[in-house]
Amino acid sequence: MLVRIVIILAVTFVGTTIYVDQITEWLLKPLRASLHETKAGVIVYHSIFEKAWVQVDVSIWWAIMISSPLWFHQIWRFIKPGLHPHEIKAVRPFMVLGAFLFLLGMIFGYYVAFPFGFKFLAMLGVTDVQANINLRDYVSSASQILIFLGIIFQFPNLLLILGFMGLVTKQMLRKFRRYVYVGLSIVAAIFSPPDVISMLSVWIPLCILYEVGVLAVALIVHPYLYRVHMKDNK
Repeated sequence: MLVRIVIILAVTFVGTTIYVDQITEWLLKPLRASLHETKAGVIVYHSIFEKAWVQVDVSIWWAIMISSPLWFHQIWRFIKPGLHPHEIKAVRPFMVLGAFLFLLGMIFGYYVAFPFGFKFLAMLGVTDVQANINLRDYVSSASQILIFLGIIFQFPNLLLILGFMGLVTKQMLRKFRRYVYVGLSIVAAIFSPPDVISMLSVWIPLCILYEVGVLAVALIVHPYLYRVHMKDNK
């Protein structure tokens, strides 16, 4: 399994290296649009070697992301023989949902969080000054943020899994809603720029994801467990 995963990553790395310029341009597009509109800064690199390292960073990060369905499938093939048929049947929907939510998180980051965040940060503070935005710092951070958002968007999937395991119920999730919101605000404060608007732009989607998870537990988990319970009582 490990050998196959290494081969998958290596082959994908070759592909991302070939198209690294197109991927980098795609990552830079939201920032460039914001800078063109606000005139708040320029994108720079400090040495010719740094520009080369940008290509390496982009190739590595995006090889991991693009090949994730393939190497995750290899992990699944490794785990699958140890599961019962009904467990295999139960896990598959969560894998599909997880892949969809990961992609949705990246789309949200690129098309919503990036444009809004860049424009807002550009308007903060004094005017008539320009920022020198380091190319490598931005590209690496943008790639990591997209991965982070893909993981964060697994929140409803996690609540569904916990619900089917019997560890949470809709009543429990609603009861502890206020505490969860406080915890999510701490997470948003840690993973967002140090201003209220940026924090809210992270916190509000997290709260929405939590409510989606609560709704999924109420509409999917509880009816399913009720049917299983009624079947067992017959």
